[in-house]
Amino acid sequence: MATTMKLIAQTTLGSSASNIEFTNIPATPYADLLLVCSLRDTATASGIAREQAFFTFNGSSTGYSGRWLFGAGTSTVSSGTSGTSSFDAWRISSANATSSTFTSVMFYIPNYAGSTNKSFSMEAAAENNSSSDWILSAGAGLWSNTAAITSVKVAPTQNFAANSSAFLYGITKA
Repeated sequence: MATTMKLIAQTTLGSSASNIEFTNIPATPYADLLLVCSLRDTATASGIAREQAFFTFNGSSTGYSGRWLFGAGTSTVSSGTSGTSSFDAWRISSANATSSTFTSVMFYIPNYAGSTNKSFSMEAAAENNSSSDWILSAGAGLWSNTAAITSVKVAPTQNFAANSSAFLYGITKA
């Protein structure tokens, strides 16, 4: 049996919202989860993508750790650690980015229903229709909790803009 990917749930916001959350994630038949998002924040910030977004599991605000790399336009790459109450190492397009541009984000969560701590990886790209005004970030983290992941929540600094979307996929493996 080959590796397959099946859409579990999806949402596209018709108006601004404080978060996007998927609940009641089934423990079977999947081995891993993939969350694919297209996001924009309603906050006005300096630069195109200076607003943070935060990623949590099962409503938990403890046990997160992570490292990230971040590069913007022609600036040098920086790195750092994520907070412990959520994974917050990435930036999304703010209200003053070019109209209708969104940040693309992917989270991969292997062994989400297993009885060990949960690792995950993330990559994100925000752009502004410019060769020098963009942001790339990548990160990896750990949620120090052995519970199966049954919900995933993504929340911005202020609100997600209308037309922000998220797709949750289950990955099966042979």
